[in-house]
Amino acid sequence: MRIEPRKQILDIWRDMLKDCYEQKKWIWGGRAESNSIADAEQLLCLFYPITQIDTFGVYDPDAIPDDVLDVLRPLGESSRISRTLVDVALEYFDNHTGEDGQPRFGAGSYLRTLDPDQPLPEDQRLQGLDVVDAYSISITLCLSLLVFVNARAEEEKQARQLDKLGDLRVRASRRLTAAMVGMLRSFVVNSVSVDTAEGQNILNMLRQGDTTDAELQQGLSTRFGRLRSQLHADVRLGVPDDTKPDDDELFECGWTWGIAQGAESIGDFDFDVAAKDGYATTRPWLYFTVSALDGIVDLDSRRIRALNILDEDQRRLSDALALRWDLTQRYWSAMARFDPEHWPLEDIPWRTSDGEESDYYSLLVMSVLIQDLINRAATDADLIKAVGIIQELAIRGRITRRMTDDDPAVALHHPGVRQGLGGSEDVVDAGLALYAADYAPLIIKRSLQAAQLTDNVEAREALMTVAEAAMDHLNERRLIRDGNPVELWDSLQHFPGLENLSFAKPSWYVTERVVEALVATAAAFEQEPPRSSRMYDHLLRLLHEAEHVYNQELLRSNVNDRSTLRDRLEEIGEHIKRSRELRFRRTSTAIALAERALRLLDALEEAREDAGRRR
Repeated sequence: MRIEPRKQILDIWRDMLKDCYEQKKWIWGGRAESNSIADAEQLLCLFYPITQIDTFGVYDPDAIPDDVLDVLRPLGESSRISRTLVDVALEYFDNHTGEDGQPRFGAGSYLRTLDPDQPLPEDQRLQGLDVVDAYSISITLCLSLLVFVNARAEEEKQARQLDKLGDLRVRASRRLTAAMVGMLRSFVVNSVSVDTAEGQNILNMLRQGDTTDAELQQGLSTRFGRLRSQLHADVRLGVPDDTKPDDDELFECGWTWGIAQGAESIGDFDFDVAAKDGYATTRPWLYFTVSALDGIVDLDSRRIRALNILDEDQRRLSDALALRWDLTQRYWSAMARFDPEHWPLEDIPWRTSDGEESDYYSLLVMSVLIQDLINRAATDADLIKAVGIIQELAIRGRITRRMTDDDPAVALHHPGVRQGLGGSEDVVDAGLALYAADYAPLIIKRSLQAAQLTDNVEAREALMTVAEAAMDHLNERRLIRDGNPVELWDSLQHFPGLENLSFAKPSWYVTERVVEALVATAAAFEQEPPRSSRMYDHLLRLLHEAEHVYNQELLRSNVNDRSTLRDRLEEIGEHIKRSRELRFRRTSTAIALAERALRLLDALEEAREDAGRRR
């Protein structure tokens, strides 16, 4: 199906408010009980489109588009919508801030035991077990709220409401700082000896053909020499020096699942997350690494820089996170493309250093690679390879193929790929896990990001086809109410073997990621289409001929003529002028205008020849 982000987001809002807002009261929780992550996901379903898509803005009551106003009517009249949203956001901070004023980042009901059939123990220590997902989504939510507050404050007139906006700004900024500190203390460098099982797993994932261990080690040493030096010299905040790799060691860098074991405390901050002990094993998880990278990229967006909403401490933390973001991007992108002829990423599924394999891990590495390709000049060869990998991942995830009985791909979507939280056994004897089930929306997001990188028509069409197929897949997973689908997720009853699996309440985890994919789609649609050099050359030839013939017609034309001939010449001139104006932004449109001008010029010449023959 065609992806229509405006209509689909509005449909989500309409059905969401039926679930979440009754008798002027916000209802927290969904399929999972209320926790800091799920509640942030619930809020972002509203705030992310409002602050990312200009035509969804609700700051000025007199400028809210009619379709947006109609959908948000349950929140009140146009003058009440923003005020209600402020009240709901303040309630979020009430719910996830301790009595001591400390922001809480516990995953709560999202945590499970490693054995999914074993219930989660009632242990108060679980409430203080932070995860990177909570830091990352808090960064995205708090930035969205700060953007919202800035825009709304310009329109608000009531002193009481301005006080609420000021309170929201302070609380969002405080949680943002705490989340950034927690994120820094969750960054890890995992040094690995080549002789260990971890080291062999890294080498075997990179090995293409008969390459020896020594050759791979030499290639890694050459490829990562500068990055290794930066890890030693520049990465200081929160990371112990004794975890950084020696010259003869392999290494990984990225984010573990929470504050790392032995993470250095970060002074100058009065947050628990700045000094509390960490439990997470000092090995990067791909899932939490990509989650962290997505949060950090929001910090450095053009909108945030333009609004100048970060204070001095936040800018310092942001710089430190940006350094880690850059090093991590470079590391995983280089690993994905280690052999330029046959990328290790093409060897699906990706195997992590602990020996786990999954198509989902390949998709996560692809996520990092695409972001890296956005930041540098991607070659056509890179993009062609990326398209092929995304298409293969869509097939393997049964996005573009049907599910079969006992299909192992079902597990990618339900219950998702298990992320065992190494080190959590120090809190709960059985150990804990999170389950990642965002394969389909992630396919949409990454396909659209990749499509923006190329002017190759075939590649763009292939990527759009994958994204639309993923939206078809997700449409079949909408919740069913009274026999009809609603724009909330996630129902899996059409999967073979899950016909009896029924859910009444929405998963904000999946729904928020669908919204995120739709916002990414809107961002792609708002950009001007890429310019093809071949089409541009063709356009210049058309314009050259059109202007030349046009000038000939002007020479033949009587300047005092006010007949339809003069009107037609003026029309042709306007087409040529407009074509020139659009030649860089919309080459295909400019070609159409130039061709229209040429057809009109040919019609004038043909009419003149007919008149000559009649004489």
